[in-house]
Amino acid sequence: MKKNELKRLITKIFIKHKLSINHAHICSEAIVNAELVGAPSHGLSRLKMYCDRINKKVINPKPKIKIKKISQSITHIDANNSIGFVAADIGIKNAIKNAKKTGFGLVGIKNSGHYGLSGYYAEQAVKKNLMALVFTNAPPAIAPHGALKTLFGTNPICFGTPTSSKIPFILDSSVSMINRGKIRVAAKTGKKIPEGVALDKFGNPTTDAKKALKGVQLPIAGFRGSGFAWMVDILSGVLTGGNHGGKVKDPFDDFTGPQNIGHLFIVIKPNIFVGNYNQRIKENIKRIKKLPKIKGVKEILYPGQNKFNRYKKNSNKEIQIPENISRDIDILVSKL
Repeated sequence: MKKNELKRLITKIFIKHKLSINHAHICSEAIVNAELVGAPSHGLSRLKMYCDRINKKVINPKPKIKIKKISQSITHIDANNSIGFVAADIGIKNAIKNAKKTGFGLVGIKNSGHYGLSGYYAEQAVKKNLMALVFTNAPPAIAPHGALKTLFGTNPICFGTPTSSKIPFILDSSVSMINRGKIRVAAKTGKKIPEGVALDKFGNPTTDAKKALKGVQLPIAGFRGSGFAWMVDILSGVLTGGNHGGKVKDPFDDFTGPQNIGHLFIVIKPNIFVGNYNQRIKENIKRIKKLPKIKGVKEILYPGQNKFNRYKKNSNKEIQIPENISRDIDILVSKL
């Protein structure tokens, strides 16, 4: 399906689920973007889940979002259990606005939900020639170092900066060895997951996606990854007023109430300290790319290059929809 056709279809589905035209459009843009950058785990595979949560009244399709201006640089947002895409869209736009005025924008959000890819929001700041740090917490998937039970989410860490070229530097990484969305997609399609990324509920290494979902995901860098997950839980949950400490509900399986996810957006003018940032970042990247390469490596890539190339390549192609996800979409379309 062509990207614009798919956007229109998703928009119609969300409007049917009582979102405003503007909010439905925001959601469809983010979902299709995930498909185009090669992250289907955060795209169409979650569409049915969002609709299910609206139907179960744990996502508010008509939120009364409260925006509290704390200072010229700082804003606190209560998203009123809106779909995460809408809350995050308001959040990053406010952070950008604050940063343009003062050089620094800080926005905390509570009572939100899953918002897709963190890099999608960082890139919006980068397109305005601004730097961004983006944090969000997630449902339990990782056990704190030394613990037997999952508590931290895969809690992504995201950083974006202009590069003085058309390709932005976007580092968007979960603190787990593999993001949970990829495991869910593997479970749905019957595929195995890589070795060394998860344990089953008995603590045994597994490549079975379904067993991994019932077990524990392993953090990057051992106890350090556990520390990063804890840091993100504090920044996006404790600090903002969102759920934290293992209280974020699983969006696919737990319909007992809203997720109350927290997000934190930090946006900075790159020239806040030095006026020649663009030249300095250009030199930085050039110096690293000139390093001797190991055998088989044609180019040293910075974070975001591969994603940019995938987006460019996929933009003019039809988006391929797996059969199981296509069935879910057909059911949603039949109710239009």
